[in-house]
Amino acid sequence: MSTGGAGDPLHGVTLAALLEKLVEIHGWDGLARRVKVRCFSHEPSIASSLKFLRRTPWAREQVEALYLETMLRLR
Repeated sequence: MSTGGAGDPLHGVTLAALLEKLVEIHGWDGLARRVKVRCFSHEPSIASSLKFLRRTPWAREQVEALYLETMLRLR
């Protein structure tokens, strides 16, 4: 999980914005393949995914890592 601060590449990026960008790029199916969590594969929605990710640190860490990897590849 990100700790915040200016040195943190996720500083200023909300979990909602991060998730919306990943869905835009990979789609729900792509997210489900990359991060094995049910909220991405069974009736996915931003709201249910945010709820799950906010209370499941290991899943949030995987999603944040995927976001950073994706953003690096797009640059």
